[in-house]
Amino acid sequence: MGKLLVVAGLIITGLGLLVMIGLPFGRLPGDVIIRRGSFTLYVPIVTSVVISLLLTLVLLLVRR
Repeated sequence: MGKLLVVAGLIITGLGLLVMIGLPFGRLPGDVIIRRGSFTLYVPIVTSVVISLLLTLVLLLVRR
């Protein structure tokens, strides 16, 4: 459990650093944004797929 927490912390820190340097994480091509007046709907389809793939790879490496 400790190893998993360390890896999760490193991933969150890495994502935070990427966002700080200007990577448009969360605004990838394929994410849906609908704006109608004062209403905004944001559906991060591609971002969710990318996060899922990264977490799958990390957890596979941690389990070994």
